[in-house]
Amino acid sequence: MKARYTPSFAEEERLAAQGYRLIAGIDEAGRGALAGPVVAAAVILPRRFKAGWLKDVNDSKLLTPSRRERLLPFIRQAAIATGVGIVSHEFIDERNIVIATRLAMKQAVEQLSPPPDSLLIDFMRLPEINMHQKGIKNGDGLCLSIACASIVAKVTRDHLMIELDGIYPGYGLCRHKGYCTREHVASLRRLGPCPIHRHSFRPVKDMLPE
Repeated sequence: MKARYTPSFAEEERLAAQGYRLIAGIDEAGRGALAGPVVAAAVILPRRFKAGWLKDVNDSKLLTPSRRERLLPFIRQAAIATGVGIVSHEFIDERNIVIATRLAMKQAVEQLSPPPDSLLIDFMRLPEINMHQKGIKNGDGLCLSIACASIVAKVTRDHLMIELDGIYPGYGLCRHKGYCTREHVASLRRLGPCPIHRHSFRPVKDMLPE
């Protein structure tokens, strides 16, 4: 998949010019999956930060697993602060995926130390947080802080799904990470849903006993 945009620090610089100093980029992973949790990450990068590896940063969906894994330690080492929030499939089914995603993002922000004074969020806004914030469409492809957060969230969730594959074998979770692939749907039809599948998501919902 080809990148549509090139992430930059333009949004962060605009906010810095307004007086904001600790700006957190926020993104999620697993929102559209059929199984497992939704994971969000928040990353505060230093102002005017420069490093050779930044040219490789992009929306995590556009990067190979090996490139995401390679970038993760660079992001963690360079960041002023990182935070991760994880919300279970049970909560997703009980409330809905939008509320669950916002909760995971809120958890990630609350883990940041020092705390941010402004938020840049991929696509969403967080009414639960009383702080200056901006939702950016395609933010993970436009904003370096959000792109770094997308990598942290994706790698964290991938590791969780690989662990869950060992607990619930046969579904191929270590390969598709719970998303709606042909392999996943075929295994669902063969085995039926397992305890970590989201009952409120189709086609899982259609395979539950009456």
